[in-house]
Amino acid sequence: MPDDNGEDASEGVLLKGEDNAAKRIKAERENRGWSTTTLSDRLNEAGYEMNPSAVWRIENGKRRINLDEAIGFAEVFGVSLSNLVGPPALAAAGRAMELIDTVVAASAAAQRAQHAYRRVNAELIAYLEEHPDIREEANAVVSNAIAESTMKINQEEFGLPPQP
Repeated sequence: MPDDNGEDASEGVLLKGEDNAAKRIKAERENRGWSTTTLSDRLNEAGYEMNPSAVWRIENGKRRINLDEAIGFAEVFGVSLSNLVGPPALAAAGRAMELIDTVVAASAAAQRAQHAYRRVNAELIAYLEEHPDIREEANAVVSNAIAESTMKINQEEFGLPPQP
């Protein structure tokens, strides 16, 4: 479905990192009251060679931004690279981008942990099939250890349960 600019919104704003960065650079520069010359000077001081004309061309979509330059802009503005290239509406609310990054990282960690759990659980099941004489005791140990670990995590997260 086309948006107000006639672009297909189904592509998703996250797929337009370079356009997002250009808009964000201009917004960050203007929010600070900097000219393109001031931003250029700050980039040069930080070790990222750029003239004011290049800044203007990047902001206006007349020139592509390379990775080193994007890193320089992020450094000068004091934002993360993912924040710089993120959707401008969210990036302007820097805390939203930080939280989004944290949620994505936590989700990836949870998925990796789930895959690791499935893998070692399958190994244990296979081992216990070869050693049925210890299956019942091993299953009880696993069950108790998981319950104890879950209680400890819940206590750390939510505190001790109320006493009757």
